[in-house]
Amino acid sequence: MAVEIALHTVLKPGAQARYDEVHAVIPEELDRALREAGVLGWRIWRDGQHLFHLVRVADPAHMRRTLRDHPANQVWQQRMAKLLEVADDYDDDGRGLPMVWELP
Repeated sequence: MAVEIALHTVLKPGAQARYDEVHAVIPEELDRALREAGVLGWRIWRDGQHLFHLVRVADPAHMRRTLRDHPANQVWQQRMAKLLEVADDYDDDGRGLPMVWELP
């Protein structure tokens, strides 16, 4: 059974266009790594420097553990670290943001 988790990240000032450009094509090896880690879907919305992610994943904790040391993800995270205010250190269990309200 899949769950959805929400994430929020913030771009460095002026990094918006580069972020969009880099995400125009996701490397095949990263796509494979995400899918092997149980990711079923990942959407990102941007409002200025703020990024809002909605991730459908089988097991968020497993995803985080698997991606932490995956070579394709390490390369990707190095690219993202240049664009983000705070780089992902993978020091959490992957639960994401707490849900406050939902219209069922």
